[in-house]
Amino acid sequence: MKTTLTLKRPRIYNPPLNGRFFVMCLATIVFLIPAIWLVLTALKTENQYSAYPIVWVPNPPQWINFLQAVTIIPFFKYAGNSLFLATTSAVLTTFSSALAGFGFARHTGVKARNGLFIFVLSMIMVPSMVTLIPRFVLYSRLGLIGTYWPWILESAAGSPFHIFLFKQFFSTIPRDLEDAAEVDGCSRFRIFWQIFLPNSGAVIATSLIFNFQYVWGEWIRPVLYLTDYNTTLAVKMASGYLDPMQNQLVTPLMAAICIYALPLIFIFFFAQKNIIQGVVTSGLKG
Repeated sequence: MKTTLTLKRPRIYNPPLNGRFFVMCLATIVFLIPAIWLVLTALKTENQYSAYPIVWVPNPPQWINFLQAVTIIPFFKYAGNSLFLATTSAVLTTFSSALAGFGFARHTGVKARNGLFIFVLSMIMVPSMVTLIPRFVLYSRLGLIGTYWPWILESAAGSPFHIFLFKQFFSTIPRDLEDAAEVDGCSRFRIFWQIFLPNSGAVIATSLIFNFQYVWGEWIRPVLYLTDYNTTLAVKMASGYLDPMQNQLVTPLMAAICIYALPLIFIFFFAQKNIIQGVVTSGLKG
């Protein structure tokens, strides 16, 4: 007697259009309104931008604004300054924060470990604006104004938030890996470099992206610390798009902002899974 197996086609679940889904769609539309307005403004003429009643849709679209955005100021020169500064700061902050997080997570025998960690966490609650002027006075007396050294020194000291991320993640790695490496004669730094870092890709990606995004969009410190020659793109865009009468050219500026935001959009789009995974796994163990 033959027995035949009948495979049932899996039922596709279609979630109902409930209230939560409607709220999410509404919130998405609300958050997209500024971005849509930015793009539409970047495609208008100056007369269409200042016209009343408001011209909502540019007719015809002024794609030349994007060309003007990169020619009115040395756009790519200052973009290179921002890229160098953001990349250097992100790499240094990530490495130093990971090293400090490794110490807090695995050096459990140090008596002052908990007190130092609480002190580091307390630094998260201190607004950066509180220490901005003292840091400026310190760097000016050291002769570091007009250079990138303030970012290098602060990045080499790590970030309290990212130290917390790495400490939480490293606490979840089994002790057996560390014990086996110590039996084989590995030093503490070699354990950190060859075992912990290769297994923390999600947290490393999260730290790199957060740090890069912060420095790329920063404005106040470059205004205080840098000169017109080596300043960042954010600072130059705020003051560079002027007509012969020193009036703000709004539409080329909006086009420049669109180009300026593209790297962050692409980075977040391709690395959002790593960001979510890094934040989630960093909170598994206290």
